[in-house]
Amino acid sequence: MALVVTTPASAQTIPFADTEDATLSEIDVGAGIIHPVVSIDLRNGDYARGTYDDDNAGLGRAPFHFSVGGAVVLRRRVGGDGEGALFLIGQSSNGFHAPRPDERVSPRGWYESNNLLGIAWRPVKGVSAAATYTIKASPNAIAATSHEASLTFLYTADDRLGQLKPRLAVTRRTRGDGGFYTIGGIAPSFELSKRKNGPTLGLPATVGIGWNGFYAADSGTRAYGSGGISLSQPVSLGGAKATLQAELLALVRDDRLRRQDGPSGTTATLIPYATVSLAMAW
Repeated sequence: MALVVTTPASAQTIPFADTEDATLSEIDVGAGIIHPVVSIDLRNGDYARGTYDDDNAGLGRAPFHFSVGGAVVLRRRVGGDGEGALFLIGQSSNGFHAPRPDERVSPRGWYESNNLLGIAWRPVKGVSAAATYTIKASPNAIAATSHEASLTFLYTADDRLGQLKPRLAVTRRTRGDGGFYTIGGIAPSFELSKRKNGPTLGLPATVGIGWNGFYAADSGTRAYGSGGISLSQPVSLGGAKATLQAELLALVRDDRLRRQDGPSGTTATLIPYATVSLAMAW
């Protein structure tokens, strides 16, 4: 997950898709055409789309994620700002943890590798859409490989709706359990200081629904919601546009979705989900 907050001092921004749920965000980058993005994060567990994913870790086994990706500007809009209009985007997000005794396939600690490739389009400033394809694999074979095709949308125009940064993604699983998934959310942010590159407060909130057995063959249609707070601070790291972020979410699931997590994960209705991340873009 690329957790980068845009700032007014940015030379330009690129659209960037999350490998887990395909939602779009905007990332500050410098000038040029090719823009690498690298991020690392530490979590108090590994939950995806409201349900246990690969690791119900306590802090002693907190999963660590390393992601590398970026965007290539394929075409710029005609006009004075020269903003990118068409992009090739991609990302590989990889999860690592201290392996359980039953994880015997090498590499034992490398439990997740999600790899996304897509085309993003920005027809006008503040409007981004993308078509992406993601292959989700488990290098140590604790989970089956799945493929997902997604359409995703982000609105960040300079108006009241754009200040909420609404986003929407629709995903069809083309290999795996099947079904499809929708997610909608907002992520308004507020500058906490008038100084340049000061801290930013975010209030992310999402609702996700897995339809027609998306979570498992007999799971039917399941729903969850999450909301919370994030604090982001730009930091100086060489020539990178870097951001350090801490996020705390409350994850709430419907009864059948939470029961599905047993026995490997917690069956609690409410889960506190914390992430600390560092993201760098060029």
